[in-house]
Amino acid sequence: MGFQILTHPSLQTDPKHLLFSSPSNMDLSFSSSISPSPFKTHIKNPKPHRPTSRNLIISSVAIDPNENLPQNSPQRLLKELSERKKAAFPKKKPPPRRFILKPPLDDAKLAERFLNSPQLSLKSFPLLSSCLPSSKLNNADLTWMDEYLLEAKQALGYPLEPSDQLPDDNPAKQFDSLLYLAFQHLMPRVERTNARHVRNGHSRLWFLGQYVLEMAFAEFFLQRYPRESPGPMRERVFNLIGKRFMPRWIKAASLQNLVFPYDDMDRLVRKDREPPVKSVFWALFGAIYLCFGMPEVYRVLFEVFEMDPEDESCQPKMRRQLEDVDYVSVEFEGRQLSWQDLIAYRPPQDALFAHPRLFRACVPPGMHRFRGNIWDYENRPKVMRAVGYPLPMNDRIPEITEARNIELGLGLQLCFMHPSKHKFEHPRFCYERLEYVGQKIQDLVMAERLLMKHLDAPGRWLQERHRRLLLNKFCGRYLRDKHLHHYIIYGESVQDSYEHNRRLRNPSTTSVQQAIHGLSYTVYGKPDVRRLMFEVFDFEQIQPKEV
Repeated sequence: MGFQILTHPSLQTDPKHLLFSSPSNMDLSFSSSISPSPFKTHIKNPKPHRPTSRNLIISSVAIDPNENLPQNSPQRLLKELSERKKAAFPKKKPPPRRFILKPPLDDAKLAERFLNSPQLSLKSFPLLSSCLPSSKLNNADLTWMDEYLLEAKQALGYPLEPSDQLPDDNPAKQFDSLLYLAFQHLMPRVERTNARHVRNGHSRLWFLGQYVLEMAFAEFFLQRYPRESPGPMRERVFNLIGKRFMPRWIKAASLQNLVFPYDDMDRLVRKDREPPVKSVFWALFGAIYLCFGMPEVYRVLFEVFEMDPEDESCQPKMRRQLEDVDYVSVEFEGRQLSWQDLIAYRPPQDALFAHPRLFRACVPPGMHRFRGNIWDYENRPKVMRAVGYPLPMNDRIPEITEARNIELGLGLQLCFMHPSKHKFEHPRFCYERLEYVGQKIQDLVMAERLLMKHLDAPGRWLQERHRRLLLNKFCGRYLRDKHLHHYIIYGESVQDSYEHNRRLRNPSTTSVQQAIHGLSYTVYGKPDVRRLMFEVFDFEQIQPKEV
């Protein structure tokens, strides 16, 4: 805003007339923020010969300082720039108080906090111990358990006695605490669910539970449909445990009143209904897996929640299937395995593999036709040397060791067999099924590692860390760092394209990496997957590099 004084030309020479003049000789106007409309003050009996302050006419007019400026004036341009900045870069709000960094605890208080935490109470079960609440449950937590825990255990088919009466060497002793945490999704009107030990404990359980469910369905569908490719299997899994369908299973088990104690689940909109149901569903299976293992996960899925893999709503889309003329293993011929078969199956004492039936579902018997070929003779020893195979095993009969090593070599050749080589004539002679199980076991092993490594971290932080460590581009890069991508078997028609185009080659190296993890899991079990991920391929990138 600016001030503008207008005077009669005859009075401009006399300085004392710059302020006061008669109404007939002077107009005084200035811009003011008091009122945008002009106002006038009239004095009776004006004396034109003696100008005083009483007979002034004062006009107040709001004037824009940029109004009379030229179009290319710097002041006008600066003002327009500042207005654009306000629109494009609005002033950010300060972060909430809970995100403001606090001074770290001193060593004594930090040691006392961790030593008193239930997370360090179980030395025999480090993964289970890492998922316990970070501090002891308070009175509000115990009150909820007294009121609602029996209802949850009855709906899930568990005995109603308190689990803390079980012996210390039984992981199910902690089931009551974990089951309580599983139902404590964040509710804005409930202070109990916002407590740190409850909030973090629940989020850590759902972080683990999502990978437990994926792994369980991968193993089940690979053995139930031995000829099917992984694409339709992923659709089956989504149709069963996609977040859109989870409220249906919660209602089938009559758990909706525990998830929404103050609302009717059917009347909630999707954005208010699905996220809480998803977090509770995942956390529930995280707790069951920690206390009872994978067989109990199958029982709750198919008995309590009444999931039916043959239901019409769970079927994949119709697609053109390649004709599969190759044999499947004897235990899959002519029948479909049920979830009871998975629970009841116990591998024999002298079994070749840690998961024999899963190995047979992923490695077709016809792979023996490739035994002794050029790849088996030239490249297999190099690959086995790079990944540390075969592992020393204490077998009572030497023939068992020899047979395992033969099957391991054929499985490794399948891991490096690109779909462009044989898939159109023999759909299962490629790494796709091993890649599917390898991707799921890789996710689960990394989740367990992060939970045990970061005891204080909430689930969302662990989720982001997990995602960044297992990006597809990194998985393939670790394989290429070992120079194992040179041994991938491509079809003759595409070999030059893949070898000279990294946009084609890199995704295939990621698939081979995951297929190796899948083979490792079926042959030697989960400990060998950990060895490959954290010692051989160094997924966390913490080992010293060669100079």
